[in-house]
Amino acid sequence: MELSHLGRYDNESFFLSFFHVFPGVGYSCKIDDIMDADLYVRILQSELMDSIKYYDLDQEEIIFQQDNDPKHTSKLAKDALEELNLNVLEWPSQSPDLNPIEHFWGHVARELKRRTGLISNKNQLWDELQTILTEPNKDLCRKLIGTMPRRIIDVIKAKGGYTKW
Repeated sequence: MELSHLGRYDNESFFLSFFHVFPGVGYSCKIDDIMDADLYVRILQSELMDSIKYYDLDQEEIIFQQDNDPKHTSKLAKDALEELNLNVLEWPSQSPDLNPIEHFWGHVARELKRRTGLISNKNQLWDELQTILTEPNKDLCRKLIGTMPRRIIDVIKAKGGYTKW
């Protein structure tokens, strides 16, 4: 299970947070402000937990993946994850070669390009993103998460260097 963020759009910032789980994409939320540790924890407590309930996942079997952003590694976030009783995958810094969410973002970007004309504002972008994220995506999510063993082996073989991922 991963949390991902989308950055800037046309001089206006907003983030899209969503959870990528084995059965598909979970709940998402639009964030118009700066995300700090407090907001991050609220998202964990709401969208993350709602996604777990929606897919009827066993919390004890979940391995939660996040990067080493300071808000993710803050005491507040660590305490919240412990309180939520979630196992957190230890994650090396700067490790996009292992992160399947990056490939999901590639899918989202291709879908946006394929189906949209000129998007004139962030509300239109949000609407298109919501459409893409609510489409059936179980097979893609399973495929991406299923590549993790190969990703890990390739990164080890490359001694942390470049891989095809």
